[in-house]
Amino acid sequence: MSNKKYFPFSRIDRTLVICAMLAVLPAPAFAAPRPEANLSTNMSTSLVSDDDRFMALRDAAMHEDSKAADMHAALLKHYPIPSYVDYYQIRSRLRSASNAEYLSFLKKYEGSAIADRLRNDWLVVLGWRGDWATFDQQYSLFQLADDSQVKCYGLLSKAVKQQRVAVEARALITTPKQIGEACIALISTLYEQAQLTDADIWAQIRIAAESAALPAAKRLAPLLNVSEKRIVEAIEKPQNLLKKAPSNDRVAKELFLLALGRMAKTDEDKAVAALQRSATQLSNSEKAQAWAMIALSTAQRLQASALEYWKRSENASLSLDAYQWRVRTALREGQWPLVKSWINAMPPSLKNMPTWVYWFGRALQQEGKKEEAQILFASISDQMHFYGQLALEERGLSIGTPALAKAITAEELQPIANNLNLQRALKFYAMNLRFEGTREWNWALRSMSERELLIAAEFARQNELLDRMVNTSDKTKSEFDFNQRFPTPYNDRMYKATQAIGIDMAWVYGLIRQESRFASVAKSHAGASGLMQLMPKTAKYVAKKIGLGAYVPHQVNDVDTNITLGTNYLNMVLSDLGGSQALASAAYNAGPGRPRAWRATLSHPVEGAIFAETIPFWETRDYVKNVLSNATYYAALLEKKPQSLKARLGVVAPKSQSGDEPEYQ
Repeated sequence: MSNKKYFPFSRIDRTLVICAMLAVLPAPAFAAPRPEANLSTNMSTSLVSDDDRFMALRDAAMHEDSKAADMHAALLKHYPIPSYVDYYQIRSRLRSASNAEYLSFLKKYEGSAIADRLRNDWLVVLGWRGDWATFDQQYSLFQLADDSQVKCYGLLSKAVKQQRVAVEARALITTPKQIGEACIALISTLYEQAQLTDADIWAQIRIAAESAALPAAKRLAPLLNVSEKRIVEAIEKPQNLLKKAPSNDRVAKELFLLALGRMAKTDEDKAVAALQRSATQLSNSEKAQAWAMIALSTAQRLQASALEYWKRSENASLSLDAYQWRVRTALREGQWPLVKSWINAMPPSLKNMPTWVYWFGRALQQEGKKEEAQILFASISDQMHFYGQLALEERGLSIGTPALAKAITAEELQPIANNLNLQRALKFYAMNLRFEGTREWNWALRSMSERELLIAAEFARQNELLDRMVNTSDKTKSEFDFNQRFPTPYNDRMYKATQAIGIDMAWVYGLIRQESRFASVAKSHAGASGLMQLMPKTAKYVAKKIGLGAYVPHQVNDVDTNITLGTNYLNMVLSDLGGSQALASAAYNAGPGRPRAWRATLSHPVEGAIFAETIPFWETRDYVKNVLSNATYYAALLEKKPQSLKARLGVVAPKSQSGDEPEYQ
């Protein structure tokens, strides 16, 4: 139930066998090639179909096997999606393909999703080659522009022309685990040009250490003439550096700070003691930075002592994550003046997020500034998410469902059904190529009006793609169809299963919407399966617990079995955690032991929204908020009356841990 990214179902094992078969089969006699058109015609029904050949081509491209890719492409001259045949052929040799080949492809398929994908690939190659004239020309034509490596090359292109781009670079490079070749090249160039300073590089290394992104830290170290070995020691063996005070040079002190932060993740007392022993060796700004390093690690472990450490870190350089954890610490300890002050100190990119708009409004309320708070709540209360719902309730309103958009007609549906991007998407989904299918689907949505989005969502429903229906309908801002956004498939079976054990059906639907978007064959990288994304061990345990004696693992994708096992498991963790849906939702995602441990760190009861916002794992934090937001809308739909998210969240009170972990963790 953790790590919800789904496999693209590339069937690599099968395609390796197909490759061997294809190598000895003669090419079929095809008619003249035809352009991409209606894809409803059946593919070849021979032993090795064109779809099999296409899968083999795709696999060869992913493995950069250009010889195999060329062979398979030669046998697919009549394939109904020639753009992808051509793309995978070039994809097999991205760095060796000529500019002329790229330009030829783009001219042939300009305006398509796969052309923009190839332009993305080519821009990375152009940046790697340093062909800035061609890069600049193509970058201006790039549509999605969502690749951080391309963005880094875009800034690098400006930097080599002596333009000042340090501000943009600092704003862009905030996630060390995503730092690749392009961003390292950008940082190196800006450092050489003195646009970035030693302080900037050390700040990047500290951010990398915060998120355990050791490769990024190691790649940045040579810029400062620091050996990788010293960086690794500070991050992986902090106790070695903390045995004595740092020497009086910049490198030693920065490594000392890294070690303090890492030590605080496992032993707060040792980190604090090391800092206090070495305080006389550090400047005031260095001490503030040291306390910030300890504060972040301690805050993420939900220790109340983090509050005092944050107070001692005033004026320290903070990462985006640290800014947020500083406020979360104040929230957990009920320190509303600090909540307000520390949100005020956030950079605008954070301060303007609905999360912090809401909590700033709450801090203003605590000050008695109700009118100012209401203005903030009104600014986000029309947004359909966790904090939009909470803001609505702060305005004294209940959470309901909007009036449904007018019914979709057959005449409206026809142009959408004829959309070539959507047809390609259906073809790819039928082949279990979800990555390609979703690319084509989302490309089609880019130019659609809100009405067309609702029609496309209906088209998805008619083709049994409920995940696409939900995601597409979610994009509208003024015209809504909550039957699309919050569907209730398998209603009779769900009602029977939830009634049998007395569990809230709206909550179960809210969880399924977050887990699988109602794709019954969904499977996560962690191995979770089905509508309710059950892990194999969990499914086996629950089946035994409820007396499902004939259960075998492959049944987990059967809708009835999945619902039965999932609802019973959810009921188990709900009972174990005192009936709190906030705690039980966290347990469903992260295992029952973790929310019990998080609750045990509380010194006093906190409202459920504060508990949710201060969950240490970002995935579980977002998961809990999304599940309970979904459940509130589902309850409004199913019960046909206004709802309260605050009531659903309830209050989470401290409780001592006792006993062994449940077997079903």
